[in-house]
Amino acid sequence: MNYVLGQQRAQLQIECLDDYVDDNSEVRIIDKIIDALDIEKLGFCLGHNEEIGRPKFDPRDMLKLFVYGYFKYKKIKTFNTMFLVC
Repeated sequence: MNYVLGQQRAQLQIECLDDYVDDNSEVRIIDKIIDALDIEKLGFCLGHNEEIGRPKFDPRDMLKLFVYGYFKYKKIKTFNTMFLVC
């Protein structure tokens, strides 16, 4: 699938994104749970982008952001609210 992909986290770098997150953080738990889900059965549409325009974000990544925002702030129920909080 041709989604917008983040940086590879296992690259040799001076700074690694994983170094900033505690080993017991809820972010790691959310990441593992959503990666294990079959999100197509939950109703998410996975597919290819159009030939023109900017690639879409992976629905798994968007779900991870939404779940984290919901549990972290309790008041976030939409992506627009999440945008305002950020």
